[in-house]
Amino acid sequence: MMIFLEFLIFFSLTLFLHEFGHYLAARLFGIRVEEFGFGFPPRLVRLFRVGETEVTLNWIPFGAFVRLSGENDPSVPGGFINAKPLARIAVLLAGPFMNLMTGLVLFSLFFLRAGVPEVTKVMVDYVEPDSPAALAGIQPGDLVRQVNDVPITGMAQLSQIIAQHRGEEITLVVERTGQQITLRATPRLNPPPGQGALGIRMVTPWRPVTSWFETLPWATQATWEGLVQIPRSLIAAVRGEVPPEQSRVVGPVGIYTIFSQARERDIENEQAGASPVETTLTLRLMALISVAVGFANLLPIPALDGGRILFVLPELVIGKRVPPKYEAWVHTVGFVLLILLFLYITAQDIINPITLP
Repeated sequence: MMIFLEFLIFFSLTLFLHEFGHYLAARLFGIRVEEFGFGFPPRLVRLFRVGETEVTLNWIPFGAFVRLSGENDPSVPGGFINAKPLARIAVLLAGPFMNLMTGLVLFSLFFLRAGVPEVTKVMVDYVEPDSPAALAGIQPGDLVRQVNDVPITGMAQLSQIIAQHRGEEITLVVERTGQQITLRATPRLNPPPGQGALGIRMVTPWRPVTSWFETLPWATQATWEGLVQIPRSLIAAVRGEVPPEQSRVVGPVGIYTIFSQARERDIENEQAGASPVETTLTLRLMALISVAVGFANLLPIPALDGGRILFVLPELVIGKRVPPKYEAWVHTVGFVLLILLFLYITAQDIINPITLP
């Protein structure tokens, strides 16, 4: 029950921040916001008023919404539809932008807690019993510094060197508790299934950070990688390059399933005394969900922010506006189709629950 409440708070806050971005941008450009609602209609109660904006509480306890003045009515002076095209685009972009910024902040918190990876170092995470590594005295936690006098700067490089010297003795320099130790091993020509030639499992070590500012480059990179990975995954799914069960779209039910599995795994790892990297899966997942919500709203689909932006672009190019009644009709149809798609995805999430790798 506690995990469900955590998810409800997080997901509602994610949707709320999206709408709050729209609200701030609308106010910045002088567009009146008639209502800022917590949850979705029907309305439960009006809480209070901020200037001209009613703040309401609604029955469906997910997210929030903003109702802009003159959203589809050009007769309303100072309304959204009468604002300049760039102002309307800015208001529509503000929601997804807020989600991306939320993802960046969450990634930053993740790196602040877990540290940052030292991508130029290679650490031994596990040594197979009776393997060449075990016989040579290599231990978990060792940093591999050199192989045959060649400085090691990454796992791919180390794997390549080991593969090139199968059946030949190699000299390794490892760092252990601050001291460098020279060891010798002979990678196997035919290692047992599931084992490498040397018999080690490699990982990238992580180091603590000293300030929040130190996390910003890493958080920015993680946010960008999370953003571009979404279309890459969609393209891979269309091409059939990934199994269907790993590529299907999930809704709130599926997201909750993944969230609960990540939270349970973090709790188990915390109880086992695992490293911070292994106990922050939920935080990373929350960051990725925020980025995904921002990306999804930018898709050129009617009723979504990206679809609404499409109707503004002709005005920028040819100076003529798409008649509001036609735009409203398209978005209404699009909204109905999105609801039907949402119901289908929810049914799939229930019938075929997704499992976290």
